[in-house]
Amino acid sequence: MADKVNILGIKVDKVSIEQASDIIMNYIEEGGETKTVYTPNSEIIMQGYRSDEIRDVLNDASLLTADGIGVVYASKILKNPIEERCAGYDVACSLLEKMSAEGKSIYLFGSKPGVAETAAENIQRKHPGLIISGCADGYFDSEKEKQIIEDINMKSPDVLFVCLGAPKQEKWIDYHKKELNCKVCMGLGGSLDVFAGTVERAPEFYQKHGIEWLYRLIKQPKRFFRMLDLPKFGITVLFKGKKFKQE
Repeated sequence: MADKVNILGIKVDKVSIEQASDIIMNYIEEGGETKTVYTPNSEIIMQGYRSDEIRDVLNDASLLTADGIGVVYASKILKNPIEERCAGYDVACSLLEKMSAEGKSIYLFGSKPGVAETAAENIQRKHPGLIISGCADGYFDSEKEKQIIEDINMKSPDVLFVCLGAPKQEKWIDYHKKELNCKVCMGLGGSLDVFAGTVERAPEFYQKHGIEWLYRLIKQPKRFFRMLDLPKFGITVLFKGKKFKQE
C-alpha cells in the first residue's frame, strides 16, 4: 500500500503516475469488489474540507492521487511530500498503454453526446490492443441511467472511466459501485473531451510550471469564481493543515 498524506482531512496517496497505473493494473488482475480511483485537485479537496459527505467519498477511494500542483505544494508544506503531480489524464494515458498491451477492456461514460464515441475512436487508433466495450454520454435521467448501468454490466469492462465532473462523478461512483460489473471505476473529469480533441489540454509550458489552472481560466473566464478556492486552499493548509496531519 502507498503512503498517504492527510491534506485538510483528505488522505491522498503518495504515488507517481507510473505507480498509480501499476496499482490499477494490479486491481484489474486481483478482481473481487470494484475498486475506485479519484484524482482530486485543490478545489475538490476544499470541497471535501467543507463537506463531510465529499470527504467521506474521497477517503473511501481505493486510490486517491494528487491531480493539482497545489496538492503537491500542500504536501510539502505539511512536511510529507508527494514527489510528483499525478493528474488523472496522465494516469489514464499510462494505464491505457498498459491495458492495450494486455488486451484489457474499457468503457467510456460521460461528457456531451458523441464525445465518448470520438474519444473511443482516437484511443483505439493509438492503442489498437485495447478493447473499448462501450460508450455513454453524461446526459441522463433516472431511466437512461438505469439503461447505462445495465449496458456497463452487460459489457463487463475491466475499467470504467466516469467523466461527469467533480464531485458529481465521485458521488455517482460511490453510490453505484456495488452494483457495477467492472473491476475499476475512475473519476476523470474532462478527460474524455481531451481524448476526443474537443478540448485542448494546456500547453507543455503551463503543465511543467504547474499553472494549467491559469490556462483554463484564460480559456474559460467563467471559472473565475471557482478559482477563488485556490488561494483559500493555500491559506487553509498553512493555518489549519497541521491539525489534520497526524489523523
